Amino acid sequence: MPEHGGNLREAALRYGRSDWLDLSTGINPAWYPVPALTPDAWHRLPESDPALVEAACAFYGAPAMLPVAGTQAAIQALPRLRPASRIVIAAPSYAEHAHHWAQHGHTVRQVPYADLHASLDGCDVLVVCNPNNPTGDTVPRAQLLDWAGRLAARGGWLVVDEAFADTGGTHSVVDCAAREGLIVLRSVGKFFGLAGLRLGFVAAAPGLLAQLAELLGPWTVSGPAQQIASRALRDRTWQAATRERLASEGERLRALLGAHGIESRGTALFQWWPEPEAEAFHEHMAQRGIWVRLFREAGRGIRLGLPPDETGWVRLQQALTDWSSR
Repeated sequence: MPEHGGNLREAALRYGRSDWLDLSTGINPAWYPVPALTPDAWHRLPESDPALVEAACAFYGAPAMLPVAGTQAAIQALPRLRPASRIVIAAPSYAEHAHHWAQHGHTVRQVPYADLHASLDGCDVLVVCNPNNPTGDTVPRAQLLDWAGRLAARGGWLVVDEAFADTGGTHSVVDCAAREGLIVLRSVGKFFGLAGLRLGFVAAAPGLLAQLAELLGPWTVSGPAQQIASRALRDRTWQAATRERLASEGERLRALLGAHGIESRGTALFQWWPEPEAEAFHEHMAQRGIWVRLFREAGRGIRLGLPPDETGWVRLQQALTDWSSR
């Protein structure tokens, strides 16, 4: 199983402390305030709620969507809907994509973002995170739609993982996802800070959504998750205030790193940089109770999420000062 951020139990076992500042994920640290649930929320089987799909389509601007138990469920299922195919996955990116395509008889190549266009004719499926996790790199919308059209013409797919697009979706293609061969994944966990809901959405042509729904089976999303997400997806006031706050805090994080000689890039929710001493930096932070995301292989580097409060910012600043003054 690929390594992920948020693994605080591992950190606690390894370093024997409990006062962790967890910056290892790109999840909004100020999550959506969960509303009260209806009395039967835990009692009833979670029938699919059309109101949830309607709220999601309105929020994301998609023609049709399928709720899933986190985009992870779709990432695991999509490789099962195709015969053996040639898969190109933008690298570095979210490791679960390559992991699951490789498990189902497909031939997988990981290709740097700069070389994706040249690799198009040699694949049946192209998988792109946009914005990318962990680097924040983006592919222009027009380029994605061109790739989608070329792949669809020969029965191929373009899978675009837009899990981090809610804070700046300039290049989103979710509104075009009714086109054959274009599949877009969106996540509730990142922007809304509700990773524990295990809720995401797939936007695609109706036929593919029907195949995916059949494969995943009934009751894939819990009733409480549906109720909470329906409220969050409609709360325009909270969304607007959160986008403004995250933009400010994302710039604050980039500037803080820059002040300590670290040239980073990313999104409003995280910053990433290639770090020659990645293991040493990770260990330095862990010794100070700060858990960061270490990338050891392709795209070797460090990713930092946002501190949840001013105390966290002060701890991070002191740890960075200690690092840069070694």
